Amino acid sequence: MQIIDIVGYIIDRFPKEHVFTCNDFYLEVENKDTVRKTLNRLAASGKVQKLSKGKYFKPRKTEFGVLKLPVKQIVKDLLEKNGKLIGYLTGYSVYNSLYLSTQISNTLQIGVNKYRRAITRGRYRISFVLQPNAINKNNIELLQILDCIRFINEIPGTTPDEACVRLLQIIKELPPEKQKRLAKLSLKYTNYVRALCGAMLEQAKAEQEPLEKLKKSLTGITTYKIPVSKNILSTKTKWNIV
Repeated sequence: MQIIDIVGYIIDRFPKEHVFTCNDFYLEVENKDTVRKTLNRLAASGKVQKLSKGKYFKPRKTEFGVLKLPVKQIVKDLLEKNGKLIGYLTGYSVYNSLYLSTQISNTLQIGVNKYRRAITRGRYRISFVLQPNAINKNNIELLQILDCIRFINEIPGTTPDEACVRLLQIIKELPPEKQKRLAKLSLKYTNYVRALCGAMLEQAKAEQEPLEKLKKSLTGITTYKIPVSKNILSTKTKWNIV
């Protein structure tokens, strides 16, 4: 069987919207150049589409045209490596999924434990947000909430007051155990995030023990300028938020 037939055979067995590279074909090193040329020809014919340099995917086609590739597929290699989580989606895509914003952005943000420079894939610019906590499947939901608190002034298409209302609703709906873990994870964030998280947890009637630990982590004289009004966050002054 010729290489072009092997490549076509393997691609036919990939699921729709699967992102792949030359390395997914497990051929001898000397055949890699032929694989690249084959993939480029298939991209020109429309059987596959090019996501970025060296990355391709099988498009999902409907009567209305080719569907947009899901965000998680675009960045899947940046989220997991060798079966281990190394990153998580945060920022703009999460603002949408948590109903904090309806604006769509061509920027994707990924929380990571090590600094990385921004990259571009297709029409997307992918930037990285440094996350001081361990990244695992049990933490991701809470880290996303904390990132929203961290960037509350920067959420597009909404005001800090509107974002605070929605975040309070989300935090109130968390079970007590998750509220406690949210407080614990916030301890590795900067001071104003801890203060704002503490104020939200207190207004959500969270347990006192984690709130006391958060309070102790803050200096009593430092104030935090966060443009959230007192009629929205009635506990703000207790946490030195002005």
